[in-house]
Amino acid sequence: MKISDRIKLPIAREMKEFEPFFKKELETDVPLLNLIVNYILRRKGKQMRPMLIFLSAKLNGEINRQTYTAATLIELLHTATLIHDDVVDETYQRRGFFSINALWRSKISVLVGDYLLSTGLSKALKEDQIDVLKIVSNAVTEMSEGELLQIEKSRYLNITEESYYDIIRKKTATLISACTESGAVSVNADKEDIAKMKEFGINLGIAFQIRDDILDYKKKGVTGKPAGNDIKEKKITLPLIHVLNEAKKRERRKIIKTISKHHKKERKIAPVIKYVVDNGGIDYARNKMHQFSEKALDILKSYPESDTQKALIELVDFTTKRES
Repeated sequence: MKISDRIKLPIAREMKEFEPFFKKELETDVPLLNLIVNYILRRKGKQMRPMLIFLSAKLNGEINRQTYTAATLIELLHTATLIHDDVVDETYQRRGFFSINALWRSKISVLVGDYLLSTGLSKALKEDQIDVLKIVSNAVTEMSEGELLQIEKSRYLNITEESYYDIIRKKTATLISACTESGAVSVNADKEDIAKMKEFGINLGIAFQIRDDILDYKKKGVTGKPAGNDIKEKKITLPLIHVLNEAKKRERRKIIKTISKHHKKERKIAPVIKYVVDNGGIDYARNKMHQFSEKALDILKSYPESDTQKALIELVDFTTKRES
């Protein structure tokens, strides 16, 4: 059994029921929109976010209709964000398939992303899910701020480790935290447990993103992106930040100059990638990733043992060891 299937075991029935529930929310009278939506549904990924919502809900109470609504809203938000990101980044493939942007071009892609987001918001309002709507609205704001902060820092290549954590908390961890917090809110957990699940999601999300940044230094693009893709986009991530902090001024200036002027040339950035690997950048990032994953595990261990708690523990472990 695949690890993702083992993690889903405590919520297998709910995840199976969620698929038609989610699909029904996207039905429209517009043939082009239905065509694109069906394309999206056929190429869904691991469904990590709905899985987190259901597991968080079950850890804190009994899964109900509000939980399904929360999962629908966040999955719609996540999908809309991916579509918009592909337009901004001019990406034409995602998980080995053509992106919406590649098949239907930018204008339609943006409109489809807007449609998914507005559908989710409407669904939450109809179900009177105001608390979840507040969580998701905050997540959208934070994600936008994170993207803009990263763009600003990439222009000047002056990112510090503190700024890096701020960016990935906003860009990645906020959405994962919205999942775990929404799951607890949907089952009317008490304030203390809701706060714990929010903090769990933040730590899990940061560990998840650091793992992504480590994978970008692999020789083969296991994430579906070419190795060194972050540097090609002038994104300064934790492995590089560490070696720049440790490097002599002359070496640091040389690396920054290479990234600034030659970031799109594989031949030029290959020595930078090698320098990061050879000088402990990956090991440093891996240690930091484990620090955040340990914080997430400590929160889970405050709950009584159960199949759901064990599944979440396995999910944290999977996050730090995954190869894609």
